[in-house]
Amino acid sequence: MGGADPAGPVLDRDEVDRALARLGQEHEAIETSLLALQDHAGRRLLEGAELTGVTRERWTAAEASITLLWTYFDAYTAALRSAREIRGRRRWSSREDLAELTELLRGTSVTVGDAAAAASALTGPGRLSHSFSLAGLVDRMNELYATGLDTVVAADAVWSALPARIDLLAAELQRTRALAHSVGVRPGEHPAGDDLERITRSLTGLRERVVCDPLAFWLPAKGSSAPGGGRPDTAVYDREAQALDEVRREIDAVLGVRQDAEQRLIKLRDVLSRADRTLAEARTARGEVLAKIAATEVPVVSGPPTVLQEQLAAAAEYRRQGRWHRLSPLLESLEQKAEDELLRARESLTAVTAPLAVRAELRGRLDAYRAKVARSGLAEDRLLIERYDAARRMLWSAPCDLRVAEQAVLRYQQAAAEALSGPRPPERGGRQDPGGRAEGHGGRADGRGDA
Repeated sequence: MGGADPAGPVLDRDEVDRALARLGQEHEAIETSLLALQDHAGRRLLEGAELTGVTRERWTAAEASITLLWTYFDAYTAALRSAREIRGRRRWSSREDLAELTELLRGTSVTVGDAAAAASALTGPGRLSHSFSLAGLVDRMNELYATGLDTVVAADAVWSALPARIDLLAAELQRTRALAHSVGVRPGEHPAGDDLERITRSLTGLRERVVCDPLAFWLPAKGSSAPGGGRPDTAVYDREAQALDEVRREIDAVLGVRQDAEQRLIKLRDVLSRADRTLAEARTARGEVLAKIAATEVPVVSGPPTVLQEQLAAAAEYRRQGRWHRLSPLLESLEQKAEDELLRARESLTAVTAPLAVRAELRGRLDAYRAKVARSGLAEDRLLIERYDAARRMLWSAPCDLRVAEQAVLRYQQAAAEALSGPRPPERGGRQDPGGRAEGHGGRADGRGDA
């Protein structure tokens, strides 16, 4: 839809012919646009819908604009027809004809009146008619056309996008509800069941609002003046689609429980059984420690928690009854508690057997130094033999005082370190001392071994 020439001096015949040709092209373009708007699917839907809210207000104004637009177009058509008739009176238009044509083509010669003008607030309050130039009339039609087209295109875009998507999501919602029902996820019994009910209500209300008030879900493009510039507002739809996706994942988790519940229960029984055996081993080890180690505080070993066995029995019952929505969270809780219980049992065993580990470490250290002394040829040193025997008696006697035994081992270590840092003894058959004894045998030749 185009414009017209501004006002000027009297047109000559060529200028008139060019103006009429241009106006004829504009008339065809305007008519084509108006017919397209008349046949637009969005317009037909707006005319037949029970509208509310923003859409009803905007469509009432747009419908009046479209009605007025046709009235203006009729006036424009009549003015163009009159101009063509004047130009067609004679081949060479007279000065009077050219003056009349100039006034018709460039002056405010088109008057729109009566009910059509009065029906539109756009003509001004209290006015029953309004005069336009052809150029001004085209500009006014452009404004009215843009207003009507913007409303029609925006409503049609929302109706084309959202209801179909909502219907698809509602179908997916129904499938999810059926699947949830099959695994016992129902409203009032499981949070996911409550979520499905809420999503159902939200989608139902959303579709009703979109059908009755589509323009309430239209976001105009910022900085755009083109008719229909913008996009549908899908925020509510997107939020519910995300919520449904989360529910589906939860239902899938419940389905996974139904498929592998037996294996998970078997694994749970195994973990709890290992925890029980470890605690039993810790209790046995505590008795051994109390009998073999003196002056040591040994932690008490508690028995297995009966609550876990009760929950395991409840889980097995849920599986038997097919109450998968209750079994799912219980299994997850039990698996964590069972691992914690096994860890606690192992820590108890470690704490109880710590004194035995200390005694084993002292024994190993004592034997390691004795082997080192023997490799250095000091195995028959009297002092070393005495200190070794003292430490060994303490470590291999029951009950063993670890503090005293550790001091005995340290004394042997010190004596061995001093002996190893001194001069090495001579080989057998070496120089005899005045008493006739070979040096380096420490006064003992019996080769006493471990006690």
